[in-house]
Amino acid sequence: MRVLHFYKTYYPDSWGGIEQVIRQMCVGTGRLGVTNEVLTLTRSGGAATIEIEGHTVHRVPLDFEIASNAFSFSAIRKLARLAREADVIHYHFPWPFMDLAHFMARVDKPSVVTYHSDIVRQKALLRVYTPLKRRFLRDVDAIVATSPNYFASSEVLGRYRDKVSTIPFGLDRSTYIEPRAEVMEKWRARTNGERFFLFVGVLRYYKGLHILLDAVAKTDYPVVIVGAGPIEQELKAHAERLGLHHVQFVGAVDEEDKVALLKLCYAMAFPSHLRSEAFGISLLEGAMYGKPMISSEIGTGTTYINIDNETGLVVPPSDPDAFEQAMRTLWDNPQLAADMGRRAEARYWELFTAEKMAENYAALYRKLLA
Repeated sequence: MRVLHFYKTYYPDSWGGIEQVIRQMCVGTGRLGVTNEVLTLTRSGGAATIEIEGHTVHRVPLDFEIASNAFSFSAIRKLARLAREADVIHYHFPWPFMDLAHFMARVDKPSVVTYHSDIVRQKALLRVYTPLKRRFLRDVDAIVATSPNYFASSEVLGRYRDKVSTIPFGLDRSTYIEPRAEVMEKWRARTNGERFFLFVGVLRYYKGLHILLDAVAKTDYPVVIVGAGPIEQELKAHAERLGLHHVQFVGAVDEEDKVALLKLCYAMAFPSHLRSEAFGISLLEGAMYGKPMISSEIGTGTTYINIDNETGLVVPPSDPDAFEQAMRTLWDNPQLAADMGRRAEARYWELFTAEKMAENYAALYRKLLA
């Protein structure tokens, strides 16, 4: 069985949550006999075809962007050619150009869409795009929601209920590098021990990091923020205005450093406050490493990963006072935090392994080909 994934970004150009999910899908289903290929855009040039962990990545040049919507004329031709050789086309939504490419390439193979997120921010463009979006989602054969929470709260998914199934994202812990002792010591020294809250992610508007900064303004709780992104300087300026000397922005780090910080941290702080945060891969990484979590109730997969008062604490969105109180509760109750962390890891092993995700997607592919 040959499956072609299509998304605007992928390794090695970009290392975000969706890229991680596609990687885990390819590696996991590859172990089950699926041959995976990924078609993606690149702004950095380099090889047109590369091999990553047993799957082939085809890269075509990005021509231009409008409101974060990447366009590539050569991607349409490439999609048409690769689709002829594939058994199943696996799209990753949202990406409006992808919908257009699907029709312009005249793809007529069985198709599945992983619905990563509603479009939240670009309201004016959404009105223009909606007819194409609806035509595309009607045309594909199957749609996958990433959590029952998101399926229940998405007006868009409700329109296609008969073709929607739910497959949560999964991670393979064995693919995460075990940090060397010197790397652990480096971060232990830099963070002054193992009592700090950790955020990991791209620094985007919907991550709610301004809420986290406001929440710790009246505390001395150490916070480490891992990641880079479009609002990085804005956040650093906000932290400076608040005098947050106990907050460290460490920028983007490699996988070994990230795992070291996941292993060392006291708890995960995940203040995303908008539905653009449809799941929360780094939140799941925290659960995988047995960490209690603080997140906001936004009707998405974050509250499928983090169950209030079981694996962590869930607070109202955009509420720094509530977020501060949750941090205080965990900080002042180490046994409670440890118990929540153990339950978080148990929930990961029960629901969120890459093996389980891969088995579910392989079964869906077989169903589409039956």
